[in-house]
Amino acid sequence: MGEVELSCLAYVKMFLHASQFPRCSVNGLLLSSNAAGGAVCITECVPLLHSHLSLAPITQVALAQADAWCSQTQQRIVGYYQANACVSDSSPTPSALKIADKIFEQCNNAVLLMVDGEKMFPDCRVPAVVIYDRKDACWVLSDERTIMLRQWEETRSIANQLLSSGDQALLVDFDSHLDDITRDWTNQNLNAKIMELLSPANGSV
Repeated sequence: MGEVELSCLAYVKMFLHASQFPRCSVNGLLLSSNAAGGAVCITECVPLLHSHLSLAPITQVALAQADAWCSQTQQRIVGYYQANACVSDSSPTPSALKIADKIFEQCNNAVLLMVDGEKMFPDCRVPAVVIYDRKDACWVLSDERTIMLRQWEETRSIANQLLSSGDQALLVDFDSHLDDITRDWTNQNLNAKIMELLSPANGSV
C-alpha cells in the first residue's frame, strides 16, 4: 500500500488537539485535497470531539457538517484519528473502528491513525502516531504502510512552539463549536498561524 504522507498542518493540529485535552479521548477526520487513487496524502484534519466519542447523534452531525465542508472546499475524507485518554493505550476503540469502517466504505485506501500518547513529548524524534489498515474486514496494525512527513523537523518544532506558548487553546473542535457556535471548527486562524510558521520567511524551510 505504500506510504501515508502527512502534512505539517494535519500533524500539528492532531498534536494540539490531543494536548489540549490530555485527560480525554479526542478524535477527528483526516482530509486530502489530492485526487482519489494512489498513495494517501493527508493535507488537513478536522478535530471532532473531546467528550462522549461514542455518542452516535453528535458524531453523525459532526460527520455531516465536515462532509458538506469538504464538498465546498474540494477536499475528501480519507481517514480518522483518535487519541485515547490512557496514554499507554493506542488501540482503536469500538467507536473508532465503526467510524473508520464508515469512511472505508467511501475510500478504499482509508487510514486509521491512533495517537501514541507515550510519544507526546517535546524531544520525541518520531511522529506520535501509529497506522492501522483494514484487512479482511478488520483494522490491524499496518505492516505495509509507513508515515512520511517531508518536513518532520519543522513540523516537530512548530508543534512544540505552539504548545509551549499555550496556543493549543486556539484549536476549536466540533465539541467546542457546539458549546459556542461562533467558534470556527474549521480553524482557519490556527491554520494560517501554522502555515506562517512554516513559511520560508520564518526560516522553517
